Amino acid sequence: MSKPVKALLRKELAGRLQGVDSLVVFSLSGVAGTETNKLRNTLRAKDIRVSVVKNSVARQAMEDVGLLAVSVLLDGPSALAIGGEGVVATVRELLAARKELPSLTVRGALMEGEVFGPDRVEELSRYPTREEALGSIVMLARSPGARLVGALLGPGGRISGALKTLAEGGEEGEGAEGGEAA
Repeated sequence: MSKPVKALLRKELAGRLQGVDSLVVFSLSGVAGTETNKLRNTLRAKDIRVSVVKNSVARQAMEDVGLLAVSVLLDGPSALAIGGEGVVATVRELLAARKELPSLTVRGALMEGEVFGPDRVEELSRYPTREEALGSIVMLARSPGARLVGALLGPGGRISGALKTLAEGGEEGEGAEGGEAA
């Protein structure tokens, strides 16, 4: 590959990586072409973009955009997965695809500046996705409020019930007392 072509590829990849703080590095080596296309289509439907890269060009592009830390994962035939709901969801998708495609290798990921090597990919897949984390935060925020409302309504309901009983019982009691006195 000539230097001008490599420079164009590096510039294009650097443009794709601009502003990216999370990505997954994996290998499709040994996966049949039809299976690769199916995987790409599945990932594309979830807004995950896949780019098969030449390692030397990818390292240079990553250096250009400040992602040099993840370049340690580039070894042998490599592909980058960027986008989707987040890196955790992307890792989960790739690990699920690995069950059908045993040749697929997830080498690692970069999540907000932290590099997860092949030994930590399973750990990363157990992290909550952004939506799951937001749901947990909302649940935690609502829980004390719900307890406070319950605490206020509980005694209020008892007082209301007692007043209602007194009002109903008071009317019956007055009629009964009035009947005995007459």
